[in-house]
Amino acid sequence: MEGIEKSLYRIGALKDIILLRVSGYIDTTTSPDLQKTLAEQINQGNNQFIIDLGGVHYVSSAGWGIFVGEIRGLREKGGDLKITQMTPDVYEVFEMLEFNRILTSYDSLEEAIDDFDYCRGLKFTSPHNGALTEIQESDSTPTEDEIEAIAARRHEKGIAVPKSASFSKRKLAIEEADLPVTEKIKKIVIENPMGGVMSICKELKSQRFGFTKIGYFKLRATLKKMNLESKAKRYRFYRSR
Repeated sequence: MEGIEKSLYRIGALKDIILLRVSGYIDTTTSPDLQKTLAEQINQGNNQFIIDLGGVHYVSSAGWGIFVGEIRGLREKGGDLKITQMTPDVYEVFEMLEFNRILTSYDSLEEAIDDFDYCRGLKFTSPHNGALTEIQESDSTPTEDEIEAIAARRHEKGIAVPKSASFSKRKLAIEEADLPVTEKIKKIVIENPMGGVMSICKELKSQRFGFTKIGYFKLRATLKKMNLESKAKRYRFYRSR
C-alpha cells in the first residue's frame, strides 16, 4: 500500500484546535509515523484535535488504535479527538468495529469545529472558523467582527438579541438556536427520551432551536451516528445524564 501525507493547521474561533489532515493509507506501516505526529502535538500542550480522513482510503485496526489510545488522556485534560469526513468505505469499517461508541465523527469539518467551540462557550459561524492556519506561533483571539456574527445570524432567523449585546470574548452566552445540530438533538432527547424521529424533527424546526431544517432520512442517519437511532438507546442516553 501507499504511504500517507499529513498536514497540520490551527483552526477554530481561538485557533487552538489542531486539525490533522491525512491522506493515503493508515496501516501497520504508516501508523507509527502518524502516532509520532500526534504525540508531538500532545507533548506541546495541545489537547483538542480534529482528524480529517477525507483523503484516507483505508484504516487498519492499528490505525484506529492510535486514536482510541489517546482519547482517555485527552478527555482527562478537558480535550478530545474527533474524526471528520470519512469516506463511505472507511466509515463502514469504523461503524462495524464499533469505534463510533468511543470516537465522535462528523460529516463536515465545520460541524466538528462548532462542537469544540460550543463546549468552550464559543459559537462563531463565520468564515474565520474554517480558515486554515498552518501550525506556527499563534495566539489569535476572537475579533469584534466574529462576535457580531452571532447577533447578525440571530437577527436573520428572527431571534431576539439582548439589547446589551456585550458578548464576552471569553465565554459567549449560548442560545439553543446556536447549538450544533447534535447538541440540539441531545437536548431534545434528554427532555423526551421516548419521542420518535418525527417528534425530534418537529422540535428542531421550532423557533427554540432556530428553525433547523433537517430531512427525515438525514435525521435518522444523524441519530445512528450518535448511537441514538432507537428509543431504547435514547432512553439509555437519558438515564446516563
